[in-house]
Amino acid sequence: MTLSHRRSFLAHSAQAGMGLIAGSSLSAARGNPANDRVILAAIGLGGRGSALIDGFSTRSDVAFAYLCDLDPQRGVTTADLVAKRQGKAPKRVQDFRRVLDDKSVDAVVVATPDHWHGPATVFACQAGKDVYVEKPASHNIFEGRKMVEAARKYDRVVQVGTQTRSARYIRTALDYIHSGKLGAIHLVKVFNLKSGGAYSKGKDGPPPVGFDHDVWLGAAPRRPYNSQTFHGGWHAYWDFSGGDMADDGVHQLDVARWLIGKDFPSAVQASGGNLAFKDDREVPDTQLVSYDFGDLFMTFELTEWAPYMDKIAGDVRQGETTHLFPYWPQCATRIELYGTKGLMYIGRHGGGWQVFGRAKTQSRPGELIAQDYGMVPEAAHKENFIHCIRTREKPHADIEEGHCSAALVHLANISTRLGGRKLTFDAKTASFPGDAEANRLLKRGNHTPFSIPDEV
Repeated sequence: MTLSHRRSFLAHSAQAGMGLIAGSSLSAARGNPANDRVILAAIGLGGRGSALIDGFSTRSDVAFAYLCDLDPQRGVTTADLVAKRQGKAPKRVQDFRRVLDDKSVDAVVVATPDHWHGPATVFACQAGKDVYVEKPASHNIFEGRKMVEAARKYDRVVQVGTQTRSARYIRTALDYIHSGKLGAIHLVKVFNLKSGGAYSKGKDGPPPVGFDHDVWLGAAPRRPYNSQTFHGGWHAYWDFSGGDMADDGVHQLDVARWLIGKDFPSAVQASGGNLAFKDDREVPDTQLVSYDFGDLFMTFELTEWAPYMDKIAGDVRQGETTHLFPYWPQCATRIELYGTKGLMYIGRHGGGWQVFGRAKTQSRPGELIAQDYGMVPEAAHKENFIHCIRTREKPHADIEEGHCSAALVHLANISTRLGGRKLTFDAKTASFPGDAEANRLLKRGNHTPFSIPDEV
């Protein structure tokens, strides 16, 4: 794509978006929404995108009009599945402007690499579409703020894929905390301690025929095509991601922030490095973070090399029927809340919660005070999104909540990239007072036609 073509890309998207807002709502386009299917389009047909399409397409009240991916070879099986379920094949397109131009499309499901979450969401809001965007909500704090602005300006429903926001067991945990039974909470520990392997980027080469690498890069700096980077390796680079803290840890951070009722910390300090593998990744395989919320400290710990740590198993994720809890000491994705009256362990994506008190006998397990089972709320999260499209209510994982949680990732990574120094953050100005070096990492330094503009 030439520079002139890239310039016209943004102009076309903005013009199309402004022209579609008035006529794109479900009720305006097709009459009574209670009697109609919600028309969806998927942008990004990789592993997570295909899983979301699979889940949404089981519903009788939705239909996919488009499946969009820059790689024309991706998503063939998914397209066949959707066609079989809904009785009509969705259109396969590479250019997501085709989706934005179609007034019959009510909402888009964005499951692109992280660096496209923000631009795709903003452009979709401008085009009058509601959005389900995968986590992390944004690539950087500037883009997250603009996503919130766009959702509010164009009155759009934007649900972030932090599914645990739709879990019943988190709400019972909140009830327990708000009852005062856990006491005052002054320390929270969040874990993302996982196994993994070394990353090798391989050699750069020509992109496949029909694949527009320039559009895939989007707002990121230009670089040669690399097959390993395209096929999931983008998680290893700051230009596209925030590492496994952004890919997985943001789930636990989101739950923790919800439980303690906090938005932004006043200060953050983080350190990390490639300690285990010393490989080609830019992001750390080991990371420690401390957040200062004034009356409460929260820590976050990450590994990608611990084979004895496990994510919550499938049978535990269905805990409301199997009545199982994780083995907390080796649960890779747990949260610990230290109250003055008890210690709460809680899992994400299912796992439930348990509260322990003082041991009756020294050096023995503490007394089990309270507990609740819980299961992964994938279907409930999708149900909430479709419900909110019809009612115009705010969804469980509204973009403002998603932005706050993603910001915890971005703040920690900025500190990590600056050598682990402590940073003071002003939430009102969304900046680090008097710290030009840190402020430069709040947004991308370059500006391409695919970037989110200052004025959305």
